[in-house]
Amino acid sequence: MKCILKVGCVAICLILSNIVLAVDCNSQCQLTQIEAYFTALDKMSRKGSSINDIDTLLSLTHDDVEYIHVAYGAHFTKSSWRQAFVRNLERSAYKNTGKNKIRITKQIFGNNYIAIEYSHGIIQQDGTWQATEPLLVLFGFSDDKISLIKELW
Repeated sequence: MKCILKVGCVAICLILSNIVLAVDCNSQCQLTQIEAYFTALDKMSRKGSSINDIDTLLSLTHDDVEYIHVAYGAHFTKSSWRQAFVRNLERSAYKNTGKNKIRITKQIFGNNYIAIEYSHGIIQQDGTWQATEPLLVLFGFSDDKISLIKELW
């Protein structure tokens, strides 16, 4: 009987510890990941960026991430998206400077999705940020990581 009681106590402790240790990426956690994504995208888009910058950006995403750009007909897996970034890097397509910055201007939270209005912009000499046109992207999350990036502009 003592043995059964001990096994029962251990089982209950294990169950409770798994509940306590479970990490749930709520909407604020997801927004933080999106902000990190845009920061890494800014860095990768700069003149002089490297493959390491591409890998840093992609490390923020789920292994099964999909990047979709509706208007351009683009649909990438993580691997094909990396290849496209590397091709752009090799042809010196990235020309931004440290003054280029993407900023989130609005967000709408859903269940494991966040619709983001964002804009590319340039930091002016007086320190203000001058935005270009607003753009819309939908981020989806699986296993607490970005698993969908769907550009809707």
